[in-house]
Amino acid sequence: MMKKDKLNVAVVGATGAVGTKILEKLLERDFPASSIKMLASKRSAGQEIVAGGRSYIVEETVPESFDGIDIAFFSAGGSISQKFAPEAVKRGAVVIDNTSAFRMDEGIPLVVPEVNAHALNQHAGIIANPNCSTIQMVAALQPVKEKFGISKIIVSTYQAVSGAGAEAIDELNEQSKQFEDRVEIEAQLLPSASAEKHYPIAFNAIPQIDLFGDAGYTLEEWKMMNETKKIFGDSTIAVSATCVRLPVVTGHSESVYIEIDQDDVTVDVLQSAINEAPGVVLQDDPASQTYPMPLYAEGKDAVFVGRIRKDPSHPRGFHLWIVADNLLKGAALNSVQIAEELIKS
Repeated sequence: MMKKDKLNVAVVGATGAVGTKILEKLLERDFPASSIKMLASKRSAGQEIVAGGRSYIVEETVPESFDGIDIAFFSAGGSISQKFAPEAVKRGAVVIDNTSAFRMDEGIPLVVPEVNAHALNQHAGIIANPNCSTIQMVAALQPVKEKFGISKIIVSTYQAVSGAGAEAIDELNEQSKQFEDRVEIEAQLLPSASAEKHYPIAFNAIPQIDLFGDAGYTLEEWKMMNETKKIFGDSTIAVSATCVRLPVVTGHSESVYIEIDQDDVTVDVLQSAINEAPGVVLQDDPASQTYPMPLYAEGKDAVFVGRIRKDPSHPRGFHLWIVADNLLKGAALNSVQIAEELIKS
């Protein structure tokens, strides 16, 4: 399939925030597509999407949509992926799925190309794109793990509302106006649409993303912990996460503490290793107040790392600050990079 000069591509969830970014990245990176089919729900069928000077008419997603498709990008929710991804594979497509539907399934690769592109050799039709927060963290930590080993990771995330979809962005904007007008703020979506209670996100910080699961951790936190081990291929790494939603539109930030396996590693050495990593940009000069921020990461493909410092209480402990555009490297870009790796291999 990947030996074709030009590929037939489908994007499921075409009208969503990630779906539109996938289309933009396919065009921007000159992906070898002979056709791009934009698919969504029945209510979105007929909508026009304009990108790269071209017009795309959205079609309803049905099993027959995948006839003749080589690569299908899915970003329309787990239930849609579970329903239609097997149909796409049955018709000969390779599925790159942005949801959590298949991430932890045995035999389905969970891939960040800069970290574990080799896992693509094991796919049987479906490839999972990791959680957005996991992607940026493992991309930044991969060179550290490779050179010095990592035994422990403690991460606190500060995640943008775009990670919860376009409706969450609208809710933030509306709540901000309500706050300014001194009227009662209405909350209908966050921290999770299916949660019993909802809280305002404007001028707030919500220490819950998704529903609560085992041991008092949310499902988002369990995703980060489990996915990190799977991507690194190391179940012995101790990983703990706390995920917080902030009133930022785009760009996830992370405070990460790690313990490495080697003694006498300096901050300069760690900085050099990270600076050489593909897709990672070091922004770390406290003297000039240079450090990553989500406002300046928006629209950029890289993962930005700064505030690297040694923990004063542990000889092998380090702290890092990691920022990336959650809609790009955290979702759309990583998906397209997976497809590009498939073509290379």
